[in-house]
Amino acid sequence: MKRLAIIGMPMDLGQTRRGVDMGPSAIRYAGINERLKSLFDEVQDLGDIPIGRPEVSIDQESNLRNLELIAEKTTKLAAKVDEVIESGSFPLVLGGDHSIAIGTLAGVSKHYQNLGVIWYDAHGDLNTAETSPSGNIHGMPLAVSLGLGHPLLTNIGGYQPKVRPENIVIIGARSLDEGERALIKEKGIKVYTMHEIDRLGMTKVIEESIQYLQHKTDGVHLSLDLDGLDPVEAPGVGTPVNGGISYRESHLAMEMLAEANLITSAEFVEVNPILDDKNKTATLAVALMGSLFGEKLL
Repeated sequence: MKRLAIIGMPMDLGQTRRGVDMGPSAIRYAGINERLKSLFDEVQDLGDIPIGRPEVSIDQESNLRNLELIAEKTTKLAAKVDEVIESGSFPLVLGGDHSIAIGTLAGVSKHYQNLGVIWYDAHGDLNTAETSPSGNIHGMPLAVSLGLGHPLLTNIGGYQPKVRPENIVIIGARSLDEGERALIKEKGIKVYTMHEIDRLGMTKVIEESIQYLQHKTDGVHLSLDLDGLDPVEAPGVGTPVNGGISYRESHLAMEMLAEANLITSAEFVEVNPILDDKNKTATLAVALMGSLFGEKLL
């Protein structure tokens, strides 16, 4: 029996632009429940993790924005994701900014010996307090999941690391900070930048990614940031970067992942309806989820 559980994480604490906390509502408004009902035996929407309207705070020691709040809220998300997997459902988390991945991965990884991660994103999200130009934690979740960063974040779930560098594939990168580039080289993380996507084509990129992950991992988490796509097609994101992955390439990627039956958990993040054009980005996110879960034209 195929069961899906949807968890909303309306958190905007990892960055400074307001509106991304409305992402889960925008995705629901775009028809996610109706779209996915035909693809599963059971679709359960568990509502949102309560975030409230907390005061913004800067940690004096590390200069990280909303450090304690993010640790607290992502711990709640981790517990909910853990519960969903325990119940035998596929967890689908709706963001929120990308700092929510700290909680998602903390909840997912304890169920796997060798979790793989596909990070579909314009950014590496591999900063730490030392390398971050902004102190915004939404630029750090992948580093945190590797066990790099503030202990309040790396120890969520009571263990670290959540993922090993050799089990990560980043797809769509085109904006990396200096510290992130150094870390990618040092840890040997597999990255397909837009250069590789243009040169090899998305078919080859996904074939290679599947091959790279499928034999050494016992589960693969997809973390899809809508800014991985080109802002012409996904305008409702907080940190758009020109020259991104196309709508068609993204559908192909999701369809190929569906065929490979590789993905065991997923999150779609950074949908900001305030910056969007008629909910275009949330509608796109829902269409990509359809493809990821096996929707076919014929």
